[in-house]
Amino acid sequence: MTADPIDKTQVRDASTVIVLRDRATSPRILMGQRGAKAVFMPGKFVFPGGAVDAGDHAIPLSSTLSAPNDQRLREESAADIGPALAVAAIRELFEETGQVLGRPGTWDAPPPDWEGFAATGHLPHAAPLQFVFRALTPPGRPRRFDARFFLIDAGDLASDPDDFSAASDELSHLQWVALEDMRRFDMPFITEVVLSEISARLTDPAPPASVPYFKNDDEESLFLRLRGTVMQN
Repeated sequence: MTADPIDKTQVRDASTVIVLRDRATSPRILMGQRGAKAVFMPGKFVFPGGAVDAGDHAIPLSSTLSAPNDQRLREESAADIGPALAVAAIRELFEETGQVLGRPGTWDAPPPDWEGFAATGHLPHAAPLQFVFRALTPPGRPRRFDARFFLIDAGDLASDPDDFSAASDELSHLQWVALEDMRRFDMPFITEVVLSEISARLTDPAPPASVPYFKNDDEESLFLRLRGTVMQN
């Protein structure tokens, strides 16, 4: 994850990637463990992901987000946030796991935080990203994120799903965790909720009828459903 100056009172847009493998036979999810000294969720097993960086808004995508994912990302959000969220998801997935969600292509001059990805011979590929969950971190936490969770199938990766050699050290113990074994791992509550949603939809690869949104703002906590209706300011 690129180091930007942190404002501890700021809610930062963020992307999280749930990579699902062997959906029809023995479903497993790619997870790793955060460091014990991490400020946010220390020691927890999580999906790869992180905050949107300023530079993510300028990275071109080789494919766009598909409907209805693009419309639902705009609901209760800035209208142009979708591509940057997709870029952040692809960048964080590569940085933290070494896995490539991309299509063959060359870069003219990749930014420093994309040089490793560009060296694989791929451009970021947003079409497989399925928007399945959104959660706003409650007030009072050391970091607050407005996190969008994207589901992809391991078959959409352009890399070997068992090769983590290009991963950074942000997540340790990277592994494919069977859904039936999840209770053995120390996970954040919201991760458990997301996994329940995924488990309930294993037989249906289509986008969900609506996207759950846990909105924990300063006034109240709400459970909403995003259907792609853009809210007017």
